[in-house]
Amino acid sequence: MATKKPAKKSVAAAPKVANVKGHAGGFMNFVREQGVVGLAVGLAIGTAAGASVKVIVDQLISPLVALMTRGVDLNSLSWVIVAADETNKEVAIGWGAIVSSLITLLATAFIVYQLIHIAKLDRMDKKKD
Repeated sequence: MATKKPAKKSVAAAPKVANVKGHAGGFMNFVREQGVVGLAVGLAIGTAAGASVKVIVDQLISPLVALMTRGVDLNSLSWVIVAADETNKEVAIGWGAIVSSLITLLATAFIVYQLIHIAKLDRMDKKKD
């Protein structure tokens, strides 16, 4: 008894750009198929969100940290490895600036996540069964 093979699902090809030939048409198909426009929009939104969060960290969170540490600026905190003398400059690790940068990174990631979650954009890419 012969068994039937399951029918293969056909994958719909992306529509080709009409009246555009050569490399320009190929480029337009690449942009459409690979989601380059969505990537560009996401990059622009992420950049704007990052700039906004950096201002919030610099103008709100850092002063609050300075208030809690009695006026010590977070960005000025460092660990001096070699002290400066007449011939050598100071060698120090600016761990306060690193912590400030990490706060900015985490706050930016949280804000972008919240924006995507609120707009329900996190469900758009999931394939339908």
